[in-house]
Amino acid sequence: MKDIYEKRLLRVREGMKKRDLAQLLVSDPPALAWLTGEDFDPGERLAVLVIDIEGGVRWVRNGLFPVNWEEDIPVLAFRDGEDGMETLAEDLAPEGTIGVDKNWPSHFLLELMARAPRAYVNGSPAVDEARAVKDEEEILLMRAASRVNDRCMARLVSRLREGVTEKEAETYLRTLYKEEGCEDVSFPPIIAFGPDGADPHHMSGERRLERNTVVLLDIGGKKEGYCSDMTRTVFFGDPGEEAEIVHAVVKKACETAEALVRPGVPLADLDRAARAVIEAAGYGDRFTHRLGHFIGRTDHEAGEVSAASPIIAEPGMIFSIEPGVYLPGKFGVRIEDLVLVTEDGAEILNRYPKGPEMRIL
Repeated sequence: MKDIYEKRLLRVREGMKKRDLAQLLVSDPPALAWLTGEDFDPGERLAVLVIDIEGGVRWVRNGLFPVNWEEDIPVLAFRDGEDGMETLAEDLAPEGTIGVDKNWPSHFLLELMARAPRAYVNGSPAVDEARAVKDEEEILLMRAASRVNDRCMARLVSRLREGVTEKEAETYLRTLYKEEGCEDVSFPPIIAFGPDGADPHHMSGERRLERNTVVLLDIGGKKEGYCSDMTRTVFFGDPGEEAEIVHAVVKKACETAEALVRPGVPLADLDRAARAVIEAAGYGDRFTHRLGHFIGRTDHEAGEVSAASPIIAEPGMIFSIEPGVYLPGKFGVRIEDLVLVTEDGAEILNRYPKGPEMRIL
């Protein structure tokens, strides 16, 4: 096994020790890819990585999925029609608490509990905590994915024309990610014209772009297994004074929070700082979501930037800063960057401009 995956396993075992887990069963495909380098989805079939607290690790998986030749992880294989669950049950630690993946289908867990009575708990925090702090390889991949996103945003904005629909703009964006070698989009893009932007999770529709409109673009692509994410709000023409004011407020909130990021800072403080800017401008009740989320192999990983977050910033963490103001029937403004916590501060991964100079004339 490559050194990098050995190091990741060591970090997971540190989390297991903190939680007094004898064993951990990992089944979530993104977590498996992070731990082994093998990116596959078993669908409805059983596939579990068994991690022992004392150092053992092995697969229990259907033989339909041959092991990546680069791995040296032992495999307890079974075929369709054979009792894979019995194989897993016989391999469990004879005593101690078993951590189970939070995303493992309940029918698997219930069957295992019936066959092998143990103390079972949600073991995913041991993996999530380790994944929250990116290693150098992941940081390089996240930087590269964000560079792709900057280019795609620039090309998307330059392509916007009067009469184009949100869906047409989204279709064009998806072709851009393919041209950049992305496996897929990180999430369904949010292309929102005018009042559609007041819905933070709007799905692109048939609305056509008109002059003097606020345009909200929340986009990201998945490149070499890692996700990018960025939101910009641009003006097509002159949408009026209120839009100018709101954009300036949201931009200030974003930059205020970003300026505070450094090791040792509670993430809750970032949310409070951004929210205070928006509240002072009179739009506090229109900032309706948390400030940010963690990101990596999936667009939303465990961990959030909110007033209730218990997380303290550590070097290697990557999360979004995305304040927004949403005015129903009018428009929405959101500005989002991905931020990497460094040893002495922060690195903003997105370079595409976020200010009023991005007006489309």
